[in-house]
Amino acid sequence: MNKIRLLISLLLASTSMTMFGQGAKNIVISEVLTNNTSSIQDEYGQREAWIELANTAFSTYNVRGMYLTTDRSVLDKTMSVSERIKRMSVIPSGDSRTQMGAQKHLIIFGNSNASKGKLHLSLSVPVLEPVWIALYNGNAVELIDSVTVPALAADQSYAKVNGKWSIKAPENVTPGIENFIVTSESKVAKFKREDPHGFAMAIMAMGIVFFCLMLLWIFFSIFGMLMRHAEAAKAVANKQPIKPITKTVEKTIEMAHATGNILQDGFKMKGKDMEVYMAVIGMALRQYEDDVHDVESGIITIKPKETGWDDEYSQMTHVHDPFLPFDHNAPNIPTTSELR
Repeated sequence: MNKIRLLISLLLASTSMTMFGQGAKNIVISEVLTNNTSSIQDEYGQREAWIELANTAFSTYNVRGMYLTTDRSVLDKTMSVSERIKRMSVIPSGDSRTQMGAQKHLIIFGNSNASKGKLHLSLSVPVLEPVWIALYNGNAVELIDSVTVPALAADQSYAKVNGKWSIKAPENVTPGIENFIVTSESKVAKFKREDPHGFAMAIMAMGIVFFCLMLLWIFFSIFGMLMRHAEAAKAVANKQPIKPITKTVEKTIEMAHATGNILQDGFKMKGKDMEVYMAVIGMALRQYEDDVHDVESGIITIKPKETGWDDEYSQMTHVHDPFLPFDHNAPNIPTTSELR
């Protein structure tokens, strides 16, 4: 039973060591600056050589206990672990920044001492010479990553971009963030670099939405106004008083056209049958007056007509009035006695 427990413990321990080793391999050296004259400063306002580590995984890993060295002698595989550790600088614990999140970066200062802070190492970094820098696992035996940095001018850095190392000009140095080169990065990459938290993207998206809503409001307001005016114009056009005017104009044009034709025919006949043409023109004008009257709406025209009935009435009153002189020209109307 004890043997089984021991076997399980060894299996779990080996699994944990394997997972730990795999996590450590996701930590890489991403950028190095050896000659710092105007780049970033430390907590005391001093400018020192710095090394940037990057976590390429999408999980968190703590780099405390890992080692950095610039001494190539540690490549000797026969060297003891204790001797290796003497030639390396350990990344100390006690600083929360060593807990590197996914895709995060960490700056470690060299040519310094631990009294300035947890991320200050006594690692020797030559300023004007090429230098080999290596990152070892916590066992001081497993090499995780290494790079040979060429001699750099003031404030130049040696950075890994898309798997390739290159020298970056001072204005393109990117400590603590992804190593984009400004001259070759895309617009999307630049936007992501300048807005890592997405605040500008959110503001831009909201602005676009509100702008589109404003355009829709303006469009429908103008469209509604036009439709209201169209309905009002249609209602006015359908009112009754406009129809007679329209018909009158149509009749006038029609009669004018007919009269013009008659006159042209008369001129062609050189005055022959002039009375006939005049009569036709008079009938046309009469018809025009009648047609205009017919198309009027709600108008009654009363024309006087002589009937002569009032003349006979005056004669009847004249006969029965004994005081008036007798008119010999009046018709002979029988008296009452004669009728009897």
